[in-house]
Amino acid sequence: MAELAALEDPKARAVNEKHGDDHGVNLGKLRALAKRLKTQQELARRLWATDDTAARLLALLICRPKAFERAELDVMLREARTPKVHDWLVSYVVKKSPHAEELRVAWFADPDPVVAGAGWALTTDRVARKPEGLDLAGLLDVIEAEMGDAPARLQWAMNHCLAQIGIEHAALRARAVDIGERLEVLKDYPTPPNCTSPFAPVWIDEMVRRKGDE
Repeated sequence: MAELAALEDPKARAVNEKHGDDHGVNLGKLRALAKRLKTQQELARRLWATDDTAARLLALLICRPKAFERAELDVMLREARTPKVHDWLVSYVVKKSPHAEELRVAWFADPDPVVAGAGWALTTDRVARKPEGLDLAGLLDVIEAEMGDAPARLQWAMNHCLAQIGIEHAALRARAVDIGERLEVLKDYPTPPNCTSPFAPVWIDEMVRRKGDE
């Protein structure tokens, strides 16, 4: 904790707070610290228990994803209220867990929109890597009906799933683009030069073009 405090950078904190994250540690320096510590599951658990955002991010970098029980991951997700901790927990830990599919199903229908967003993120991962068994048309039905009025983080996760379906599945591409055009979610999102817009129709077209999958 003392090392993390020493890495505090007011400029980094100012940038992070614009994105809803309450820590001031440069992520490059955090990763360097994690590389030095290597995998330490018990230290990871102790760091998580501090409820400090920088400590939790470090915990997610040095933990052993397969060592967590399903119930433990569920509690951790509900405790992870800052965007970066939430995203890293899902991407770096839950996706590598043997409980990922069970949690995907459970979280997908959760009444808490932040938890549901994690369910959608795991679903998007399956759309890309293992779509067998998913009702993709049914997912588009839900997106079409609910994405426009969804809370911000859930809306972002549903939009990513919409784009992924359009990118990966040519038979559903036209419908995915149509849904995106009608709902206009993230249409005006500020996008830096040389970055792809998160507006689904633009995102889909750009990624399909890169793949050469017309």
